[in-house]
Amino acid sequence: MTDERFRGITGLLRPFKEYVQDLGIHEGDQIVYYGCAGTCTPFVELLAVAVRGLHAEQVFVPLLDETKAQKIVNIEDIGMQVSGGPAVLRPRLLVIMGGLAMPYMPVKKEQVRDLAARHSGAKLAGVCFMSMFKKAGWLDTVEFDLLIDANLDPVTVTKRDTGR
Repeated sequence: MTDERFRGITGLLRPFKEYVQDLGIHEGDQIVYYGCAGTCTPFVELLAVAVRGLHAEQVFVPLLDETKAQKIVNIEDIGMQVSGGPAVLRPRLLVIMGGLAMPYMPVKKEQVRDLAARHSGAKLAGVCFMSMFKKAGWLDTVEFDLLIDANLDPVTVTKRDTGR
C-alpha cells in the first residue's frame, strides 16, 4: 500500500471518487456504507455526493444491520440524502465508517471482517477521522483495500460574548 497526503474536504472526497472510478463502478453497481446513524450519516452523504455522477446505487446501513438498509438518493436542491426506502444488497464496494470503531459502539472488528467475507468479491474501503481504526486496533483484523484517514486538527471555535 502507498500513502498519499491531501488537505480539506476535497482531500477526503477526491481520492474516494478516484478509487470508485478506478474500480469501474457505474450505473447498476452498488456502494454500501456502514456507519452510525446521525454521526456517520453526514459524512456518508458527502461521500455519496462525490460519486453521484457515476449513477451507482448507494445505500446506508446503520451499524451492520442490513435489514435496515436504506437507499441514498439525490434530492433536488438539497443533495444526497438517506431517504430512498429499503434496499436489497448486492455491493460492489463496502464502505466502513470509523464511527463503528468508536468506544462503546456495539460493533466488533471481527464482525466487519466477517461482513466483508459474506460479500466476497466486493472491495472494502474504510473512512475514518483521527486514526480511529488504528486506535481501536481494527487494522490487524480488517484488511481495507482503501483507507481514508482524515484529521480535524486543529478545530478553532470563536464565540462572541453573549452577555449572560
